[in-house]
Amino acid sequence: MWELVKAGGWLMLPLVLCSIFTVAISIERFIRLKRSLVLPKSLMLEKGRSVDDVLDEMERNSSARSSSLGYIFKDGIDSYSQGEEYARAQMEATASREIGYLEKNINFLGTLSAVAPLLGLLGTVIGIIESFLMIDLGSASNPTMMIPGISKALITTAAGMLIAIPALFAYRYFQRLVQEYVAELEQQSTLFHAALFFQKHLDQNKKKVG
Repeated sequence: MWELVKAGGWLMLPLVLCSIFTVAISIERFIRLKRSLVLPKSLMLEKGRSVDDVLDEMERNSSARSSSLGYIFKDGIDSYSQGEEYARAQMEATASREIGYLEKNINFLGTLSAVAPLLGLLGTVIGIIESFLMIDLGSASNPTMMIPGISKALITTAAGMLIAIPALFAYRYFQRLVQEYVAELEQQSTLFHAALFFQKHLDQNKKKVG
């Protein structure tokens, strides 16, 4: 492996860095974007579950309370006394912050998938140029003098593709996953906010009627 890196020339250094960043970001996002850390099932407002059930779960389960959905619900609860509009605004602000955390480094992963093949292409061009320079320097009678340049061209091209392909797959996967999470976070936040203030409106109407 080290011999291939040496044969690829100085452009292998940024390509190796790209591969390290790709692996590191992919592992970090895979761990951070676990569903239990974003949308724990115990906090989901589904059929047969009330706001009281969710509040009880948040009190009992610290990991659910520390999830993205838990933070949004918590800020809605903390802002309950300030009124419906204030609570909605606070939940939206928290949701924006959590979405930013979910999207962290994903765009950089997309950048790596685009830069790696370009670096490989640059290595190809440099390798070919070096091969032709050997011809210009009068080494045409010895074709073996062109081998290092051709090797550099092939190695950097292959390295760029090997990095770009998995990086692109990871970028698309995490991008799609975050989009699904965002849609569910918005849905659950809307349902929670509506359920949280529904009883308050009922109580106010009863007082007016009474």
